[in-house]
Amino acid sequence: MNQEHYPLGQYDTVGNTPKFMLAHCIRQSRFGDPETALAVEKVPVPAELKPNEVLVYVMAAGVNYNVTWASRGIPVDVIAFCNKNGEPEEHFIPGSDGAGVVWKVGSAVKNVRVGDEVVIHACKYDPEEPHIKNGKDPGFAASLRMWGYESNHGSLAQFTRVQDHQCLPKPKHLSWVSAASYMVSGATAYRMLHGWTGNTVQKDDPVLIWGGSGGLGSMAIQIASVAGAKPVAVVSSQEKYEYCRNLGAVGVINRLEFDHWGPLPYWKDLEKYQGWLKGAKKFGQAFWKALGEKKNPMIVFEHPGEDTLPTSILVVERGGMVVVCAGTSGFQGTLDLRYHWMRQKRLQGSHFANDEQCAAFTQLVADGKIDPCLSRVFPFEETAKCHQLVTDNQHPPGNMGVLINARSVEQRTLNG
Repeated sequence: MNQEHYPLGQYDTVGNTPKFMLAHCIRQSRFGDPETALAVEKVPVPAELKPNEVLVYVMAAGVNYNVTWASRGIPVDVIAFCNKNGEPEEHFIPGSDGAGVVWKVGSAVKNVRVGDEVVIHACKYDPEEPHIKNGKDPGFAASLRMWGYESNHGSLAQFTRVQDHQCLPKPKHLSWVSAASYMVSGATAYRMLHGWTGNTVQKDDPVLIWGGSGGLGSMAIQIASVAGAKPVAVVSSQEKYEYCRNLGAVGVINRLEFDHWGPLPYWKDLEKYQGWLKGAKKFGQAFWKALGEKKNPMIVFEHPGEDTLPTSILVVERGGMVVVCAGTSGFQGTLDLRYHWMRQKRLQGSHFANDEQCAAFTQLVADGKIDPCLSRVFPFEETAKCHQLVTDNQHPPGNMGVLINARSVEQRTLNG
């Protein structure tokens, strides 16, 4: 076989590495929506591995909003960022979810071997940073980088380069594409609900989950349900009610029944502020109705941001937490500080997850307690199309995946 490049799904011998690979790349000259920013290119396979690095033959990749941000170069020009941090490539390979086969390992790698089937998580950091060496949470490390977004060589390529600790055993009962689809959304949701001491999800806790039918929301509903909590999902259509209930939601709210969304009106503009307050309180009453009892959420699972944060802060219980991991409706967060400080509420930012949390969530998947919620699978050639669906909010409920070297949805092993 030509050692310059392997056709998709083909290889010579496990561990033999060609010089080039196919990858979906972004360049600064193409910044824009994924449908125009992403293009298939033949680029070099990462040739040199550091002692703690692993080369993975990618079988499948997941689909998430990181690729939208990377494609647009907003809020971060990912190429300039990576160049500044020692990755010199002019092209950027996105993708923060993936699963595949260990193809080559660095000299110090001990946790995986060539031929192992792994799921990759996106928490990348400098293991020599004092914060890490002192045993502190890598999620707070100055060197923390989101692989496939803040660090190059993501999953949307035939091969990818990762750190050894990013590799976890692939749940055996899952197909490659199911295994590749859940980590970013699932581990992010796990940290949000289990990672903040004093406000971790507890049995019987009411929990409000925005975007309940999306990738993040479908994972959050299940995590809360497994913990014995009472999740209430917010969706944008009646058709999504049953989907959320089947995952464990005790109730569902249709956000299109309300019109007060957006940044908080200025508090001295009494007419506009009172109009917003009336809508927000109506939403709070809808939460009680969906829950089946007059209780406020102890945790609000936030990611729309700009449109919903004012309401989230209002409706969360005294001493409760609004935890936010994104700003898909906008980045400007506004809130009424009177409700925030007088009722001692917590507004907590949360970014992906650490090694321990990724492993804990993957164990829930491996134990059959969490379904990856794979809803649609795309061939490698339609990678830009599926990410455009996410950008336009036209994607189906749950998570989506892309076949890379796995050429069928059912393929479960390298030779299967």
